[in-house]
Amino acid sequence: MHGEVLRGIMDGFWNEHVWLPPNTTWKDIAPGSSDTIRYSNPKHLYIPIPLAFLMLALRYYLEHKWFAPLGVAIGMKEYRSKTAPPNAVLERAYMRYKRVNNKQIQGLAKQLDWPDRKVERWLRLRRSQDQPSTLMKFCENSWRCLYYVSSFLLGLVVLWNKPWFWDISQCWFNYPHQSIDIGIWCQYIISLAFYWSLCLSQFFDRKRKDFWQMFGHHVATIALMSLSWMTNMHRIGSLVLIVHDSADIFLDAAKMAKYSGYQKTCDAIFAMFTLVWFATRLGAFPFWILRNTLIENPPTMPMFPVYHILNGLLMSLLALHIFWTYLILKIAYNSLYAGGIEGDIRSSSSNYSDDSISD
Repeated sequence: MHGEVLRGIMDGFWNEHVWLPPNTTWKDIAPGSSDTIRYSNPKHLYIPIPLAFLMLALRYYLEHKWFAPLGVAIGMKEYRSKTAPPNAVLERAYMRYKRVNNKQIQGLAKQLDWPDRKVERWLRLRRSQDQPSTLMKFCENSWRCLYYVSSFLLGLVVLWNKPWFWDISQCWFNYPHQSIDIGIWCQYIISLAFYWSLCLSQFFDRKRKDFWQMFGHHVATIALMSLSWMTNMHRIGSLVLIVHDSADIFLDAAKMAKYSGYQKTCDAIFAMFTLVWFATRLGAFPFWILRNTLIENPPTMPMFPVYHILNGLLMSLLALHIFWTYLILKIAYNSLYAGGIEGDIRSSSSNYSDDSISD
């Protein structure tokens, strides 16, 4: 009885009328169903999950063996803040509230028979323990910069001779009967592994002000890539990936320059980042990719529900781009008065608001 109910739920979820264009079945696009077309294999979506752990291990190795020695060589120090003396009462308050108000401080001081000032100093010292050193932030951004450079170059190599890179309408030519070659396969699997690793590491890396926006971005990206993989929309997915990778190279490079003490270099790279961001995230993404998926393509092929779901995910990414653009413009405006980049971009915890372009 339960098996029949479960089977009915699964059949309803994987309904071909929802997932695929009209007159198309799962058998039509199953791996091995054609001698001339290599369809994407849904089972391969499991591959990036264990690869994410390998990517985390690679990140750990590079940060400790490559990036940390490089940071020390250019003058960075592994700053270790003083440790707050053990105090169970204050530790519980710190873990529960994070931000303790004056009334709570007075209550804690009374409970411990301490002056208010002593409680405030303990909490300030305890917060400083959770702050990463400049070297640690430099290592983290070096890893991300290395990944985005590698991913962007891979995307260029893979897409350069693809017709849909130069004519986006080719993304839908003879859809869904389109082959996926080894280059696109690698681009997808590596990108999915990276975003899975970000979802995992975000919970033990230092907290950022836009923690949930970033987490939502990672989840939306994984969902978008997975759905496009299962429905054989890998052509449009490959374009989304390369558009998103380009600006992040300059963002992390600017942070690396900032932490290294090269403020003028940081400002110059940040200016390039801003130009690339507007050209890709607010230019190519909405006016090239979304214009095609929302306006140009629908009249040329029969629509189906998952196509609209994918467009919804693309729109959610655009909303996040607009939110981050507001932060970028705010920092650029403030920098005119500060003489340099003096704000947080798409990252950083509220405890580091004095850091420049911290991540």
